[in-house]
Amino acid sequence: MNLCWVVWWVMMVLVSPFVGAANVSTSRPTLVNVGAIFNFDSTIGKVAKIAMEEAVKDVNADNTILHGTKLVLTSQNSNCSGFLGMVQALRFMETDVVAIIGPQSSVVAHIISHVANELRVPLLSFAATDPTLSNLQFPFFVRTTQSDLYQMRAVAELIDYYGWKEVITIYVDDDYGRNGVSALDDELASRRCRISYKAGFQSTPDVNRGEIMNLLVKVALMQSRVIVLHAHPNSGVMVFNMAHYLGMTDNGYVWIATDWLSSVLDSTSLPQETMDVLQGVLVLRQHTPDSVRKRAFSSRWNKLTHGSLGLHSYGLYAYDSVWLVARAIDAFFSQGGIVSCTNYTSLHDDDGDGLNLDAMSIFDNGTLLLKNILQSDFVGLTGPMKFAPDRSLVHPAYDIINVIGTGFRRVGYWSNYSGVSTISPEILYAKPPNRSSASQKLSSVIWPGETLSKPRGWVFPNNGRQLRIGVPIRVSFREFVSPVQGTEMFKGFCVDVFTAAVNLLPYAVPFRFVPFGDGHKNPSYTELVNKITTGYLDGAIGDIAIVTNRTRIVDFTQPYAASGLVVVAPFKKTNSGGWSFLQPFTPLMWIVTASFFFFIGMVVWTLEHRINDEFRGPPKQQIITMLWFSLSTLFFSHRENTMSTLGRFVVLLWLFVVLILTSSYTASLTSILTVQQLSSPIAGIDSLKAGDEPIGFQVGSFAEHYLAEDIGISKSRLVALGSPEEYAKALQLGPKHGGVAAIVDERPYVEIFLSTQCTFRIVGQEFTRSGWGFAFPRDSPLAVDMSTAILQLSETGDLQRIHDKWMTRSTCSLDNAEIDSDRLQLKSFWGLFLICGIACFIAIVLHFMQIMLQFWRYAPSANSISGRLQRFLSLIDEKEDPSRSKRRKRNGEEISPEDQLGGRPKKIQTETTVEFNSNN
Repeated sequence: MNLCWVVWWVMMVLVSPFVGAANVSTSRPTLVNVGAIFNFDSTIGKVAKIAMEEAVKDVNADNTILHGTKLVLTSQNSNCSGFLGMVQALRFMETDVVAIIGPQSSVVAHIISHVANELRVPLLSFAATDPTLSNLQFPFFVRTTQSDLYQMRAVAELIDYYGWKEVITIYVDDDYGRNGVSALDDELASRRCRISYKAGFQSTPDVNRGEIMNLLVKVALMQSRVIVLHAHPNSGVMVFNMAHYLGMTDNGYVWIATDWLSSVLDSTSLPQETMDVLQGVLVLRQHTPDSVRKRAFSSRWNKLTHGSLGLHSYGLYAYDSVWLVARAIDAFFSQGGIVSCTNYTSLHDDDGDGLNLDAMSIFDNGTLLLKNILQSDFVGLTGPMKFAPDRSLVHPAYDIINVIGTGFRRVGYWSNYSGVSTISPEILYAKPPNRSSASQKLSSVIWPGETLSKPRGWVFPNNGRQLRIGVPIRVSFREFVSPVQGTEMFKGFCVDVFTAAVNLLPYAVPFRFVPFGDGHKNPSYTELVNKITTGYLDGAIGDIAIVTNRTRIVDFTQPYAASGLVVVAPFKKTNSGGWSFLQPFTPLMWIVTASFFFFIGMVVWTLEHRINDEFRGPPKQQIITMLWFSLSTLFFSHRENTMSTLGRFVVLLWLFVVLILTSSYTASLTSILTVQQLSSPIAGIDSLKAGDEPIGFQVGSFAEHYLAEDIGISKSRLVALGSPEEYAKALQLGPKHGGVAAIVDERPYVEIFLSTQCTFRIVGQEFTRSGWGFAFPRDSPLAVDMSTAILQLSETGDLQRIHDKWMTRSTCSLDNAEIDSDRLQLKSFWGLFLICGIACFIAIVLHFMQIMLQFWRYAPSANSISGRLQRFLSLIDEKEDPSRSKRRKRNGEEISPEDQLGGRPKKIQTETTVEFNSNN
């Protein structure tokens, strides 16, 4: 029985391949129809037509694919018309086509995709790059080329690489142009760049030259000189010709063309006049890796066309699209797919007379074929033909080429994997992704005008408009900025710095000053900066502090003046009187120092009392000795000698402390007696914050926001003051008479105020660090150039000379400008006192441990508690002679415990024989 099963199994294994082959052969039709819709006469269509025909030949000649089924390709000319494209698509639906290759136009693709969705026929486009052709809206649309989403990302990274912030886009006004520019706008915004002007023109075949001329004239009047051209080949070349006529392809301009121009350069030999117009243009071209198959096909192409028509990347993608369909159809048949259709009867009139759609049919197994298309994974002439989850081809990359002379050269690559680079993307794919600035490199570019210097990318517009520069009308501290009576001009330190910086720019800057403020009080500088964000002003100058909330909305130049908030308060002179000798130390310092003198005396007396006769005697004498010893160490004139090791250690450490204290005291007292001292009840911003007294600030200054929001001082304590005179009056009145305790303002204002008011001073330290700068709109290139000019003014010394011209000060503002009211405090010496105290504590503990050791060794355990305490106190007070004790031990004598406790030494015989002989 088992043998029969084995024989049956072997026969099934041997026969099943033939049965399967028979099934495959019988399920496959003799031919399969595929349609193609594109513009036969376009730059892309001419190449694509030949490429697809050659691909069909190669597919039918390959026995490893389709297995006997012949691929039939039927092409229809859409002429880039949406209507004609729809008609041709409907004609295909009358036949049993399983897929349509094309169209090349994004406009036509939008229309035909609706038809493909309804009839479930996969639509594979090798040239429709509109990024809005999404798989969500059009599930049967498959893009077999790169989307403009990646091309515009490459353009944005190219612009960011060269540091340009504003660009102008010229585009054909259709789905291809509008949606491509929209994608570019999003990519630039993510890199803090922007499109300053969008110029669209009609997409009709016969473009109006007058319309293009008017458009370019408007562009020439704009500030930006970086122009991105996203058009069709015919209209794009016309734009370049007319731009050359207007002088817009000369030095200073930057032209970036999308891959429409690379298809023209690759497929057509342009006349020298056209090449002269294109000199210096940067062009993107879809990157196709070099391979043996690609080189062989290029050689074959040259033989086919005899060199009259070049092969561009779209032709390669058209060739691979045919192979993609063929492989998907082969997998479709292998899975048992059948080409069957159902009549399309969804549309009927209410009367029952349906539209003539009976001939149209729905591809029943279109979903299965679409699935096989999306699962394709092979290497074609363009590289890997594999789809990502979003249905885009994997590894999007572009070549960056520069038109030079009679041709062009490649200056680098861009890939979505690693950005711009001079290394081929295929090499970088084998390495970890690296987007660091050091890895982003391109070769040198020859720009329009035949220059190697990177263009600045912007100029001032030639439309006669001057920059509107806002200037605050100050009513106080007019040294910084003030209007010139009877004119529209301004003068002051800030104005002179701005004028000097503008004169250093390598180009002319037309501007006019726009006054800001009512002239009765200082304006709000935050409102002045906000005028820039609304477009009312093109910039603002003056004493504008660079603070965080302003940098979020505008760009500032390099600071041309250092600034920061300081505290100004009244002061009084401290004259040296009869009690000046007490001023070096604070009261607490005096108390602690005196306490330590007595403490050290007690410690030394304790350590020396038992062994040093100079520390013994009647209680009155011992107290006097202890006080005298401690106080005499202040002058290093103590006569008492210390005998114990612990006592000497404590005295040595204490004398070091005394040395530090006396040196500091002497230096401070000398300063008090010889230098004029200033004192103020305010020590700085911390003391102001801790109190509840009013604080003054300048009207319009950011100090109010800083004190209230950042430091947390109540707004009810803040008093707005408008002039130096109000400063002086408020400080003189004081907080008890309707004035203020101190004023918080920026240092430059305070320096001018103190130049005429010698009864006030800066107290404490500057508690913010900022500067003054000129404000411009976000990402303004003028802010960068002005910063460079300000640095140049600083390096040459002109900035300091302008400062000295306006910021003249009297001597009272320079001498003792800042009050330091701190006296010598305990916090400066607590470490010394701590070390000395610890040493004394350790010495006392060791001393009492020695006494306790003696007490427990020699005191009888049977005595009462009172007796033991009495003997312990007597042991502390008794006189001990260490030299005598050692001498007795050497002579064989011992001190009995009774004698030690009683203070009387007694000799004990240790040998009985000696005692016996003495009795005899």
